[in-house]
Amino acid sequence: MKYNWLTVNATRVVTVAAVVLLLQGCGFLKSKFGGKGGNGGEVGVTNGEITATGRKGWKQPTPFGMVLVPSGSFIMGQADEDVAATQINMNRQVTISSFYMDDAEISNHEYRQYVNALLADSVSTLGEEEIMSKYYPDTTVWKNDFTYHNGDPMLEHYYAHPAFDTYPVVGVSWVAAKHFCKWRTNTLDDFRTKDGGYRSFGFRLPSEAEWEWAARGGKNGAKYPWGNPYVANGKGCYLANFKPQRGNFDADGYPYTAPATAYNPNDYGLYNMAGNVAEWCRDAYADNTNAIVWDMNPDNQNADEPRKVVRGGSWKDIAYYLETGTRYYEFEDQKRSYIGFRCVMDNLEGRTASSRVGGGKSKSKSASTKKASAKKV
Repeated sequence: MKYNWLTVNATRVVTVAAVVLLLQGCGFLKSKFGGKGGNGGEVGVTNGEITATGRKGWKQPTPFGMVLVPSGSFIMGQADEDVAATQINMNRQVTISSFYMDDAEISNHEYRQYVNALLADSVSTLGEEEIMSKYYPDTTVWKNDFTYHNGDPMLEHYYAHPAFDTYPVVGVSWVAAKHFCKWRTNTLDDFRTKDGGYRSFGFRLPSEAEWEWAARGGKNGAKYPWGNPYVANGKGCYLANFKPQRGNFDADGYPYTAPATAYNPNDYGLYNMAGNVAEWCRDAYADNTNAIVWDMNPDNQNADEPRKVVRGGSWKDIAYYLETGTRYYEFEDQKRSYIGFRCVMDNLEGRTASSRVGGGKSKSKSASTKKASAKKV
């Protein structure tokens, strides 16, 4: 009798356990047997209740060669006297969400990866003529931009020779820079999705407001990325690559452009946010930008306006154009020997909580391994 009772109870236990396992396998009892929420993030609905939590496996890594620029609010606009009396960048308080930015301008050899990829994979769709005329750097800018100037050595060697691999790419239009960002995004997303990961938020050109916020490096009201008010340090060494004095181009150490990581970075870890090459921004240019954009992440995208904002000044410019608040423009299809670009990527985690600079830096372009690695994805 005792034996039969044990047998019956053992059978009941086994049966109940089997039912529980079956229900769990079908996803009906996961919240009850899997702790709070169970695997609700995967199933979404449990026992008729919505138990969905955050999906697993999501993490936004810092893209290679980029640094995290924190969110914040600042007084955007001219940081010193508007000596040109342009009145096109009046002061205004704006707020910027966190984002990632290339710590240096896109170099010749980095851009070469893009051109080579187009020639290898996109000739059938774009055509070689379009690739070479629209996206290949125009090396003739070294002669065409200046009259009575011996630009032949730069024309012949600047983009082609390895001596200039780590120098910023020039002769690239706004249209080409935007297309580079698209290619860079696709290259990264192809790798991530094949590895079972999520797509990135995509590379793009910075907005004008993002660029200025990043250039200031946390120094609200600063005239230059390194602060105020001089373009040289206490030893008389120039802090950027520009046109010092009355045309002594060599006084800063470089007669033309400098390597993308030359000079000291600002407090956000960004190199050459003043001088070297001016940089394309995403915004269409307007004299009255302050009147037409919002004060939260201002961005003036207008496909009907061919003028696009250029910031930062270049190796050929006087110090006025190096100021964080100086703005000007170039037409989107124009290629110049003094305009390059860098990319940014949205930090969506920074749009849900205040971001911090610490821990948001990937391998830097200034590291020796960075320039040895040509592909930047």
